[in-house]
Amino acid sequence: MDVKVKFLGAAGTVTGSRFFLEIGALRVLVDCGLFQGVKENRLRNWETFPITPDSIDVVLLTHAHIDHSGYLPKLIKEGFNGPIYLTEASLELVKILLLDAGKLQEEEARFARKKGYSKHENPEPLFTREDAEKVFPNLRPISFNQEVKIDERLSLVAYNAGHILGAAILKLQIKGDNQEKSIVFSGDLGRSKDPILNPPAEIPLADVLFLESTYGDRVNESIEIDRQFGKVIRDTCNNGGVSIIPSFAVGRTQMVLFYLHRLQQKGLIPQIPIYVDSPMAIDVTGLYKKFPEYHHLAPSLENYESNPFHHKNLHYYRDQESSISLNNIKSHAIIISASGMATGGRILHHLYHRLPNKEDSVIFVGYQAEGTRGRKILEGDETCWIYGIAVPVKAKTYFIDGLSAHADQKELVDWCDNFIAKPKFTFLIHGEPKAREELAGILKEKFDWNTISPEYLESFVLFSGI
Repeated sequence: MDVKVKFLGAAGTVTGSRFFLEIGALRVLVDCGLFQGVKENRLRNWETFPITPDSIDVVLLTHAHIDHSGYLPKLIKEGFNGPIYLTEASLELVKILLLDAGKLQEEEARFARKKGYSKHENPEPLFTREDAEKVFPNLRPISFNQEVKIDERLSLVAYNAGHILGAAILKLQIKGDNQEKSIVFSGDLGRSKDPILNPPAEIPLADVLFLESTYGDRVNESIEIDRQFGKVIRDTCNNGGVSIIPSFAVGRTQMVLFYLHRLQQKGLIPQIPIYVDSPMAIDVTGLYKKFPEYHHLAPSLENYESNPFHHKNLHYYRDQESSISLNNIKSHAIIISASGMATGGRILHHLYHRLPNKEDSVIFVGYQAEGTRGRKILEGDETCWIYGIAVPVKAKTYFIDGLSAHADQKELVDWCDNFIAKPKFTFLIHGEPKAREELAGILKEKFDWNTISPEYLESFVLFSGI
């Protein structure tokens, strides 16, 4: 029996995670994400899927982020009807994220038609909320550390990856005619000392490893976050402005709320209102109470004074009218809204109104992929295109190091150091070229690992005649 892989995404880019495995006659898709960032990549979301969807037997998801799960509605719409395995927490998150993504797709297509800024005469959404709902019957929950038999050739174990609630490292155990082999997908690995989530599980063995490399070229110091974050908030208040924080609704928003609550409790920033303008973030935050085994915040959630998600300064806004009312706030406030890379969602509305104000600040707290608005703003673009309009960038912009949900270079290397034998192949995925190249050099020098940096649509034989 042969085992092959074809890279349908996250190869030379940090988005669009999709890996197609042929295990004998079994056809498996690991992750099913959307491409984000540069236009060349985004257009792939609209192209014919490289593998006929109805020929795929099963989908395995590492976690719920849209760049890992967001193509599922389109895959099912085009004919896939197999099971989708994911952890219990990821299942709950996928429902929230896909419904929200479908809603955004519909709203953006409707807005583009109304304003006429699309190149298409009748712009349509990639998928709708109705399409998203059709994914739900196919979702199959699994638990950490428990073996799941996919078929007579393949079994699966999910281990904690940190990163976000429910994020998993997936270990695939393949039973061939003559040998057994293991394939490990790291998924997106979290920080080793995350203030909320448990650290990634240590994996000792893998014949083939698929390793994320988002921060393969940098170290994100998580020290002095309080000092950095607090100073930016205080400076903005002293300037008479409002702080805008683009933040992913899953994981990053909860991390930001944790730090802001701590800063206010310690008196390091003023007791100003914090507005979470994201219906999805509100729903996600509630899951922390439902899944206490995934994090170590449970004691803090027990009382009002210590709960970073419910206190006197924190206000959750669901409806659009409330969101629009935030335009009237001139100073001494913090507004958190999605998406984290400013690629869509309510954050565009806030950036449209706040970027021209020199008193306001925009604080980025996570990775900004190539080609995204967030990346362009951080790199100093003087204008930002929103709703087809060139908006001047006069607000101060900041990036807070250390708030990323991804393992940095040192943490990736330390995680690899847990392997007691080197994998036959290590594929570096989910990273831009520079990050992959630097991490590959370190893994070669430190462990003598054979690393491969695959390209989009490239194929490899992993095992032959096993």
